[in-house]
Amino acid sequence: MSSNPIRVLVVDDSAVIRGLISRALEQDPDILIAGTAMNGECALSWMKSHPVDVVILDVEMPVMDGLTALKEIQHRFTDIPVIMASGLTSKGAETTVKALSLGAIGCVAKPQTSSAAESIRVLSQELVMMIKAVGSKKTALTKTIPASKKNDITQNTTKQPHTEQKTLFNKNIKFYKQPEVLVIGTSTGGPKALAELLPQIPIDLPIPILIVQHMPPGFTEILAAHIQKDSGRTTVEAKHNEPLDSHKTYVAPGGSHLLIGEENGQKVTLLSQDPPEHFCRPSVNPLFRSAAEHFGNATLAVMLTGMGEDGIEGSFDIARSGGTIIAQDEASSVVWGMPAAVAGAGLADKVLPLSEIAAEIKSHCLVRA
Repeated sequence: MSSNPIRVLVVDDSAVIRGLISRALEQDPDILIAGTAMNGECALSWMKSHPVDVVILDVEMPVMDGLTALKEIQHRFTDIPVIMASGLTSKGAETTVKALSLGAIGCVAKPQTSSAAESIRVLSQELVMMIKAVGSKKTALTKTIPASKKNDITQNTTKQPHTEQKTLFNKNIKFYKQPEVLVIGTSTGGPKALAELLPQIPIDLPIPILIVQHMPPGFTEILAAHIQKDSGRTTVEAKHNEPLDSHKTYVAPGGSHLLIGEENGQKVTLLSQDPPEHFCRPSVNPLFRSAAEHFGNATLAVMLTGMGEDGIEGSFDIARSGGTIIAQDEASSVVWGMPAAVAGAGLADKVLPLSEIAAEIKSHCLVRA
């Protein structure tokens, strides 16, 4: 066990789920299960007298449900990150997306398999990285881009299309072209960031917006509905071979990569079941790579808060094609991983607080504030 482990509280009305999550996390020496609770009320009572770094919170519970508990935790314990655990029901997904837009930093789907070993494996894979990223932010940021690896930032364990790039990207003077597409990548903390950013972008922005948010299947359609409600702009979960509409926003479906393609001279959305990249499907990489291929220097990309380095290879492609990249800054990110990778590689044209990104987008698109 680490001398300074990340202390986790697991809150779920099911003793089986509490046990599975605890067993999945106990395998990592940097994580300590500090306690468990069967509902939100018990969790809040426990937290009064026990220190904790991260809370894993069930969505649907008796006595006090997860959404109510989240609001109370945010009010009473403002610096403790919360990860939502949800069943794959429409009600659970709806509540989870609402919780994410309110500030829960991530979500995991409860295991559906009857195999305890498989459930533990899946939970461990999904939860451990997220807990480490938010449970000790300073440590997570140090691990995201170690100084010794700043010049080797394109390497990853899944797909390495650009491993020849060993030095910081050298941005040459480029010929500016007004953007014809806006692509956005995000992960941990993304739903809340999107809920802040997108309502500031004019409904009539005359270019399509395509978003990859790391999220399980069953959740992204609801996320699209929330984005439409918040922004007022028509927003859909992307479908295969759908013509790109310059006044629509498209969200990558959970479980599928989203790409831009061309059919009979018209730009279309494509969905792919190609292997995950950076352990993610959807991954930001396919979207960014395809935007660079089909829109070149008319691509405007934004990398928002998120753990890991997903999107770094696609960002190199956008930079090489002369496109523009904006990265969210460290102070306003929940986890400065994905935008840090872009900034650290020298790919970002600007690194900005979340509150300033919409104005920068409007400036590039020559839209009046």
